[in-house]
Amino acid sequence: MPRIPLTWLAEHTSLPTDASALQVATDLSRVGLEEETIFGAQVTGPLVVGRVLELVGEPQKNGKTINWVRVDVGPEHNEDADDPEDPQPGAERPSRGIVCGAHNFVAGDLVVVSLPGTVLPGDFAIAARKTYGHTSDGMICSGQELGLGEDPSGEDGIIVLGRGHAEGLTGAPGDDAIALLGLSDEVVEINVTPDRGYCFSMRGVAREYSHATGADFTDPVATVEVPTPTGTGVAVQLHDEAPLPSGPGCSRFVALEVRGVDPTAQTPRWMARRLTQAGMRPISLIVDVTNYVMLDLGQPLHAYDAEQVVAPVVVRRARAGEELTTLDDVTRRLDAEDLLITDSEGGEGARVLGIAGVMGGEDTEVSPATRDIVLEAATFDPVTVARSARRHRLPSEASKRFERGVDPQLPLAAAHRAAQLMVEFGGGAIAPEVTDEGTVQQPDAITLALGDAERVVGIEYTPAQVRGSLEQIGCTVDVSGEDALVVTPPSWRPDLTLREDLVEEIARLVGYEKIPSVLPTAPGGRGLTIAQRARRDANRALVEAGLTEVASAPFVAGDIFDTLGYGDDDPRREAVRLLNPLADDEPLLRTSLLQTLLPVARRNLGRGAESVAIFQVATTSIARGAQARSPIPAAAQRPSDAELEEILGALPAQTRTLGAVVGGASGPGSWQGDPAPWGWADALDLARRAAAAVGARLEVRQREIAPFHPGRAGELRIPGADGGSVVVGHAGELHPAVVAEFSLPARTSALELDLEALIASAPSVVRAVPVPTYPLAKEDFAFVVEDSVPASAVQAAVVVGIGDLAEDVHLFDVYTGDQIGDGKKSLAFAVRLRSAEGTLSAEQIGEARRRCITAVETAVGGVLRA
Repeated sequence: MPRIPLTWLAEHTSLPTDASALQVATDLSRVGLEEETIFGAQVTGPLVVGRVLELVGEPQKNGKTINWVRVDVGPEHNEDADDPEDPQPGAERPSRGIVCGAHNFVAGDLVVVSLPGTVLPGDFAIAARKTYGHTSDGMICSGQELGLGEDPSGEDGIIVLGRGHAEGLTGAPGDDAIALLGLSDEVVEINVTPDRGYCFSMRGVAREYSHATGADFTDPVATVEVPTPTGTGVAVQLHDEAPLPSGPGCSRFVALEVRGVDPTAQTPRWMARRLTQAGMRPISLIVDVTNYVMLDLGQPLHAYDAEQVVAPVVVRRARAGEELTTLDDVTRRLDAEDLLITDSEGGEGARVLGIAGVMGGEDTEVSPATRDIVLEAATFDPVTVARSARRHRLPSEASKRFERGVDPQLPLAAAHRAAQLMVEFGGGAIAPEVTDEGTVQQPDAITLALGDAERVVGIEYTPAQVRGSLEQIGCTVDVSGEDALVVTPPSWRPDLTLREDLVEEIARLVGYEKIPSVLPTAPGGRGLTIAQRARRDANRALVEAGLTEVASAPFVAGDIFDTLGYGDDDPRREAVRLLNPLADDEPLLRTSLLQTLLPVARRNLGRGAESVAIFQVATTSIARGAQARSPIPAAAQRPSDAELEEILGALPAQTRTLGAVVGGASGPGSWQGDPAPWGWADALDLARRAAAAVGARLEVRQREIAPFHPGRAGELRIPGADGGSVVVGHAGELHPAVVAEFSLPARTSALELDLEALIASAPSVVRAVPVPTYPLAKEDFAFVVEDSVPASAVQAAVVVGIGDLAEDVHLFDVYTGDQIGDGKKSLAFAVRLRSAEGTLSAEQIGEARRRCITAVETAVGGVLRA
């Protein structure tokens, strides 16, 4: 977000003399540049110039020496300090006595004094106070205390007019130092949308302010004198042998040499001040000039130490195994997509100098001994720069501008502007030879019918408004026929590619406030989708059962699969690994909801909860495998059908899952006793509740699967399309090792359901069932079957055997033990019989029993238990 000092903005456009930051921010917001922050005057109150009359050094017990200083701060602020209890040097002259610990000044120097009542940056109020045995009646200020940053001369201590921060400045005692040092400047910080990259410069913002207010605009590029080169300078070769679909990595490269710069030359105070206001730290004259021109014009520049560069300079893609130590002293392994600036030390293009448009390398950086400079000003592909900056987690001021699009006409003018400033303040000479390699691509013309703006926006625009708005933003407009225009966008607006872009500009400049606000009428008959209603119903069912909904982040550590006991070939180990995880110890996306729900349960129990009953509905992801790699399509056009199919095929399999964990007491205790603990049967019941809420039915089969207890868990199935059944989840008691690992109550149980598949299996229409008018009959059956026979199979046989009279059949008991023998189990069912034609007779009930027993024996070999 660029910061715009008003004094700097006023150099390129006509600001009213009384313009405030708030008013400028309001004006800019009318053309789409929203205010982020306003920085007011950094210093308020009586900050004045003072002359040091006399100072006395007084050693202290702590080994320091402080100065007791008498300062003339002008007739308006001086006081007669003839105090017999506090003898002071120069007491015969009206002045102020101030304690100061700095030692870089002498009597006669002009300094900056903050008198009582002054407020310095950081809301630091100055008042008279007793210190070191004296009353200090104010403070003599340093540059850092005034928000000016470190002294560009490298000198520590207070500001002395004529030196460092105050080079070239002078005044008289009592003069206003706020105006003298430019501390009254206001700064507006604005938000810039990705399509308005030209507003990352004073040039671009000044142009937009001119659009908003009608103020005169002076293009600073037009004032740069660009002499005709006498020949080609540093040899440059553009060798992008593997360009991205968005285009060549570098379309233009300008190189300009400046020779004989004084390495000790200081950045002028006004420039350092502006850089600080814009949020950048002054470093050295050469670096500061490149940053200043970038902020002013919008063209990023890079300066190389000419003695360290071996021609020819080659712009190419990275090779396998290449590395670069960037200016931030980090060694980075380069990717084949990275566009590099290289030179020919050790062979053509052998040494890497920097990542194009992102950051340079430390081998050729400007040092305090640099006298000869090679200035680089180039036009780089926005997609290439953006990917490199994100790949290396290296956002820079240059990459912010390049990835949004930089005016391709700027490089030559920006390089000369920077060279001229270096020569002006650091001496030396600009080489007459200039390298300008590559071409400038001209924007494509767009045909716009005069009525398109009215058709798209919905309000009437006159032909004069349409044409005037487009010419105002720099477009070339030609007439084509009676009602059409041929519009060529300016070079600094790469975002203008469609007629809708032009319509947006017309609406913006004529004024968004001209567009009436019309509230659309919502069409009737629309509401939640079937899936949305079903998800809410499933949530409500678990809440009504006493569970609390939670939200867990989808990120897990790599060891969670071993913790939960997954087998080596378990598909739930196929997790998606994030390239840029929020936490390095959790780089994977969960493949099961229990992977993140169990830590939530542990956290709640660790914070005082005595039991746990939580659930969550969220997505889980299974990777397609190491071979599934998605292509990266170009951003310039719609991907082809083949590309889309390949991308979709590589995406992880995602589904919306319902998970729950229950353990401990199922409710609060009372005088009647403790409630029953949650158990595996409750987990199965909760799964059935959720299924019933969405209109589906579940079949339960015993199954051993991690992280559940063997023999106390089952898989949950729904009918499949082929007549069989499909597994959609599991429920039961957790394995004791898992319970111990997460410090959960004994016999904690859990469930997990593929909610999307469950909802899809429910009938879209629920048929109404007539209300029965005849009484029901109750029968119980207990069948002995093999251990391997699922209860659902026995239940199905019971339903088939009894036929239409079976109103409800449910399992209410399972028994295994010595009474029925090894490998056997007893399944007890409660059966409710009812006829829609009349009250059932004893003969009908008996016949239904016989059919039931025969059907179970025939289907699963079950024998009625005596």
